[in-house]
Amino acid sequence: MLKINEATKSFAGIVAVDKCSFEIKQGTISALIGPNGAGKTTLFNCISRIFHIDSGQIFYNNHRLDLMPTHKIARLGIGRSFQITRTLDQLSVTENLVLHTAGGIGSHLFHQDITPENRLKAYEVMEFLGISTLADVDMGELSFGQKKLLDLGAVLMADPDLILLDEPAAGVNLRLLEDIINKLVTLKNQGKTILLIEHNMDLVMGISDEVIVMSAGNIIAQGKPSEIQKNTEVLEAYLGGKA
Repeated sequence: MLKINEATKSFAGIVAVDKCSFEIKQGTISALIGPNGAGKTTLFNCISRIFHIDSGQIFYNNHRLDLMPTHKIARLGIGRSFQITRTLDQLSVTENLVLHTAGGIGSHLFHQDITPENRLKAYEVMEFLGISTLADVDMGELSFGQKKLLDLGAVLMADPDLILLDEPAAGVNLRLLEDIINKLVTLKNQGKTILLIEHNMDLVMGISDEVIVMSAGNIIAQGKPSEIQKNTEVLEAYLGGKA
């Protein structure tokens, strides 16, 4: 489904992503882990074409993502979240979700053309996340953890097949963490493919089919969670060393 081939990205001569290669299979959960500054979010930005790679190729179902504009990538069925929650606190939960339909942020509310279909999709997403009681609550009244859950909801508004999540568990309490884990497993069982960046090792090792480890811009290991936990290079670079 997703194939990264020798992808490289530099900034002012500093290599952030260095000839990275790996594949993600359809219907799986894969985790991208590594110390802060390893290049994980930069690689996400390359996949979604926020950044253009300097060399290499990025394929999604035989489409060259590295040659496509960002808006076309979204239409292929790829959705992503960001480390920092992206919400408008003065609007309701429903309105924030509607902003993430195919028309793009701002196109619906400012043109007053919210359709019944948009609103129905938002309610379906809220029902899936178990937060339908928050439909009319302003985003500014939600906790940080609830906003992180809504980040996942915003991604789901476009019904993507490939979901890229950047630290979905960061700053989330244990109860909401359990909710997020359960939803990710449900999405996988529905046939969705998930690639997530995460520092919570209990989450990573508990739900991932594959774990990919980055350090200093390089992929240093890829394998099943049980294999990664025993990999001495990983232990030195991240799990028990420099992290």
